[in-house]
Amino acid sequence: MTGPLAGRTVLVTRPAHQAEPLVRGVQAAGGEAYRFPALAIEAVPPGELAASLAQLAQADIAVFISPNAAQFGMAAIRAGGTLPPALPVLAVGPGTARALAEAGVEGVVVPAGQDSEALLALPLLQDVAGRRVVIVRGVGGRALLADTLTARGGQVSFLECYRRGRPHADPAPLLARWQAGGIDAVTVASAETLHNLAAMLGVAGVPLLAHTPLFAPHAKIAEAARRFGVDRAIATAGGDAGLMEGLLNWFRDNR
Repeated sequence: MTGPLAGRTVLVTRPAHQAEPLVRGVQAAGGEAYRFPALAIEAVPPGELAASLAQLAQADIAVFISPNAAQFGMAAIRAGGTLPPALPVLAVGPGTARALAEAGVEGVVVPAGQDSEALLALPLLQDVAGRRVVIVRGVGGRALLADTLTARGGQVSFLECYRRGRPHADPAPLLARWQAGGIDAVTVASAETLHNLAAMLGVAGVPLLAHTPLFAPHAKIAEAARRFGVDRAIATAGGDAGLMEGLLNWFRDNR
C-alpha cells in the first residue's frame, strides 16, 4: 500500500455508527484503521421526550450541539411531527449542519468556530431576553451555552435525545497489537472518549496511551489529554477532515 500513511496504523475510537468516514480517510491515505469504539451512543426512548418536544413546538430558537444531536434529535422530532415552520436553527459546526441537512433541515446558521463559545458569539444569540431557546443535546451536556443564554435573559430548555456510555469490549487484542508496536496514532473526538479508552485499556494501557501521538479535533480535548499524561497531544481542525489533515501533517514531518 502506498500513500502518506503507508505502514501506519491509526486507532479510531469514534462510536461504531460514526467511524466509517475516518476509517475510509485513513485507508485512502494508505494507512490501516484499527476500530475500537470508546464511546457508545443510544437514543433516549421517545416516551421520555414528550415534554421536551412540547417545549420545542413553542421555541423561538433551536440549537443543535453535535452531529448526534442532529441525528437523534431529528429522529425524535419527526416521530412526533416536524420542526416549527420558520424556526431559526443553529448548529455548533459544519458536521452538525451536514447531519441536519441530511435530515432535511435547510438554512441552518453555523458559527466560524466549532464550540459553545463560537455559538454564543453569533448575532442571533446576543439579544435573547424573553426568547425561548431549546438546546438539542445529549443527557448531561456542557453547561456554558445554557448558563450564558440564561444570563442574557433567555428562557432555556433542553431536548436531551441521546445518552453517552462506555462500550463493553475486550481490549486484549488491541493491547497485544499496541504492545507489539502496531499502533502509531490515536484519535479521540472528546475528553469523555479519552477517559473511556483509558478505563477500557486498564493499567496495561496507560504507558501505551501516554507515549503514542494522540489527535483531537479541538484544543480543549488535546489539553485534557495532556493533563491525563499524553506526551504528544495534537489539536487539529474540527471533524474527520481536521483529524485527517493533522495525521497527514504529523507523519509527513515525522517520517
